[in-house]
This record gives sequence, C-alpha cells and structure tokens, in this order.
Amino acid sequence: MPTALITGITGQDGSYLAELLLSKGYQVHGLIRRASTFNTHRINHLYRDPHYGDGVKLHLHYGDVTSTGSLLDIIYSIRPDEIYHLAAQSHVRVSFDMPEYTGDTTGLGTIRLLEAIRKSGIKTRFYQASSSEMFGAAPPPQSEITPFEPRSPYAAAKVYAYWVTRNYREGHNLFACNGILFNHESVRRGETFVTRKITRALAGIMAGRQEHLYLGNLEAKRDWGYAPEYVEAMWLMLQQDCPDDFVIGTGAAYTVREFLDEAFGYVGLDWREYVRIDPRYFRPTEVDFLLADTGKARKAMGWEARVSFHDMVRIMVDADLELAGLPAPGKGRRILHTRFNTWHHWQDQIKSMEVSALEH
Repeated sequence: MPTALITGITGQDGSYLAELLLSKGYQVHGLIRRASTFNTHRINHLYRDPHYGDGVKLHLHYGDVTSTGSLLDIIYSIRPDEIYHLAAQSHVRVSFDMPEYTGDTTGLGTIRLLEAIRKSGIKTRFYQASSSEMFGAAPPPQSEITPFEPRSPYAAAKVYAYWVTRNYREGHNLFACNGILFNHESVRRGETFVTRKITRALAGIMAGRQEHLYLGNLEAKRDWGYAPEYVEAMWLMLQQDCPDDFVIGTGAAYTVREFLDEAFGYVGLDWREYVRIDPRYFRPTEVDFLLADTGKARKAMGWEARVSFHDMVRIMVDADLELAGLPAPGKGRRILHTRFNTWHHWQDQIKSMEVSALEH
C-alpha cells in the first residue's frame, strides 16, 4: 500500500487529509511535537474506526520541523511515497507577536524538510501548504501568476517556503508542489480563528454563557471554502504526471460582516446586539480582499468547490451549538449529506462531532 507522511497531522487540514488517505488505502504517518498535554483530539477517532480495515494504519512519530535530524530520521525509517507538509505557526495575527518563531517554523521548517528529502535520496512526492495570504495587497482575483505582496510575517514566511519548494523542484528535480489554498473552514477549525471564534461565541450566547463577541476588522473580505474538500485538492496535486503549483478556492468572497450575517441570521439573532470591536484584533497591516482564480485547478485536475459559503457556515453553527449542549437547526448536516452524497463521508463528519463533544 502507498505510504504518506503528514506534518501538522493534528490540525484541521491534517486530520481531514489523514481520513482521506486512509480511506484510499494508504499507510499514514504523522509528525507530532512532544508536549505535556495531548493534542490529538482531531484524529483520535481514526484509531477506533473499523471502516478503515484491520490493523493499525495510522502511526504517529515525535519530531519537529525545527529539527533537521529528526526529519531525516523519520524519512529514512518510513520511506514515504508522499509527504504533505502542513505544519506551521499558522495564525496571521499571532505572527506579528512572534515573527522570529513564525519564520523558523513556517519558513525554515520547509527548507529543512526539503533538504532532508534531498539528502535521503528517497523518491517521494512533496506537497507544500502555501497560503493565499502570500498575495496580500495584490488586487483580486489572484491566480498562480499574481505577484506576491505579503502583509504579515506569516505571509512573508510562506512566500519563502513557496520559492524554496520551487527551487528544489527545478534545481534538484524533486516532485514538489505548492498548493496555494485560500481560507478554508470547518467544525475542526482552531478556536482562535475568526470563523470558529464567531460560531463558538454564537453558541455561548445562545447558551447564556457569553454576552459579547469581540472582533477586529469586519470589512476584510475572504474566499472561504470547506476544508474537507481542500484536502482532496492536496491529494490530486501529487497524483499529476508533473509537479506544479495550484490556486485552490471557491471563486466567491465574503466579508467578516457577511459571515456574521449568515451565522447569527441562521438562528434568528442580530449580531449587532452582541458584537463589539476591539482594536487589539486589528493587524498592523491589513489584507483587504482575497479572491481565488481557480481556472488552472479546474482544467488540470477537475477540482472545484462544491459546498457553498452559506452551507459551510450552517455546518459550523450546528456543530458548535451541539458542543454547547443545544439543539441545532439541523440543516447543516442535511446539506453536508446532500453535497457529498456519500454515506461514509457523512458518518465520518457525524462521528467527528460526537468525539469532539465528548472531549469538551
């Protein structure tokens, strides 16, 4: 069976990608950092799910993208057919407070992994998780040929990682791809990211445990998609005959204000009664408008987003209402089932919500 290594496997994208690869018969290995507390709640259910077959097909290894030696050891021992590099300090606002750490993990972490692949001599296919934040101030829509104008330490580190990935592809003949993913959200999104912050706060307000939600720039406009679909694009990139770089998004953009309209309107509330603006949440340099031009991905890979912005918001609201012990309108789950039209994916999503609810 094919073997894959995922850095950042405990994150939103890593957990969905692990599920996808396991469903395709892969042996999956994940890189995790040693810590005093467990941070594997997004993937714990993969150990218990009988639908993935007999025997353990998910293996976790302690390591860190700041350590070249540990990366080289893992690559030598696993000899993966595919490597998906998702690990990073990925919070844009935090990158202004921790610029050096962000550069070390998000930027230099990529070249450490590429150099480990080169030194090992193993023929593997490499995916680099690039970001739409790299476009920064560039006018929309943004495509593979749009010049980068990064507006944060995180974006600048991702630009570095993008170019070293191309350099190793062209200079060392590695099969290395950049997936330039626009914002993608889900019920597994980190709780400090604005979309999940909104849906969690909404559930807290509905439960009577929270009075207000504090946010920053409500006019920032983003191309928001549904994360489980985006990991399919990652996999497709590494199945192509030749390595290349692809923009992945929906081709539609909405402001944070419109996200609030959708989420609070779904449960019959007016967000203006609860939202307060806090200057601490504004970035020193803002990115106003990100919108994906996905023509290349559609033509080359046949990939396009299926779950709409409106459906995605409802899915997230339903999940956080359930985590708060409240009845959800329920449309999110029916929408999800209709869009994917597979019983297996539907059961995975329900199971992930149940596991998360238990752990909270």
